[in-house]
Amino acid sequence: MEFRRRHETLFYKKLIGINGMKNILWVLLLVSNFLLPQTEAKSNSLHQAIVGKQRSVEHKQRDKYRHPQQTLEFFDVKNNMTVVEVWPGEGWYTEILAPYLKDHGKLYAAHFSADADEAYFKKNLNEFVKKIKTQPKVYGKVKLTVLQPPKFLQIAPDGSADRVLTFRNVHNWMKGDQAAAVFNAMYKALKPGGILGVVEHRNSTLKPQDTKAASGYVSEDYVIALARNAGFEFLGKSEINANSKDTKDYPEGVWTLPPALRLKDKDREKYLAIGESDRMTIKFIKPR
Repeated sequence: MEFRRRHETLFYKKLIGINGMKNILWVLLLVSNFLLPQTEAKSNSLHQAIVGKQRSVEHKQRDKYRHPQQTLEFFDVKNNMTVVEVWPGEGWYTEILAPYLKDHGKLYAAHFSADADEAYFKKNLNEFVKKIKTQPKVYGKVKLTVLQPPKFLQIAPDGSADRVLTFRNVHNWMKGDQAAAVFNAMYKALKPGGILGVVEHRNSTLKPQDTKAASGYVSEDYVIALARNAGFEFLGKSEINANSKDTKDYPEGVWTLPPALRLKDKDREKYLAIGESDRMTIKFIKPR
């Protein structure tokens, strides 16, 4: 009898041990399945792209003015989307968008034409091309297209983009009387339901809008009118990139402020204390 009890006790202990080990394995499996997507999401996250080594120190220093995380979240940019960055310049935002979209999305960079008349356009394009060619692991999947109105307006295949983004460019198109044409091009590139995100130096509502935007500042109402005339619907705006210190009345327009500091050492500390320009951050939707 005593032998039987000992035998049964030993049997149950073994059974509990086996089941306990199974339970532990099940828990570990569940935890690993839970953590794996989180790890993948973190590695592909917008934050990872923003803090990544592919960005220059100089560009990161401007985050306090340009707020890339909040701006791209406001435009609801996801890493599986097709995105067009219009006139990316030297690639400040491209340094973020390219790695963020590389694995699951697509990025079009609609840049200047190599045949542009202005030397600045050619120089800027060459610097951008050099950047993307020297770092193929980061920029190898970027699709380069041309926006040089009125001749080149196909920034991406018609109806292909989830998002079209442009940062501080509207005044340039106004200067050349091409703003309407560019807004039409951005509209054509977007899918129905796609979003256009615009960041631009914001003019005072108390000043009449110069249609050439010689100061670099543009009123929100003017941008909204350009978008609506192209067929867009206003979706919303944010004060993410606002700067109440910007008085918008400088001798060299918006370029008086950093980063341009066109007056060089004259009143340099004054303009550094103001910081970069007050900017509108607006989004529009292409109706379904």
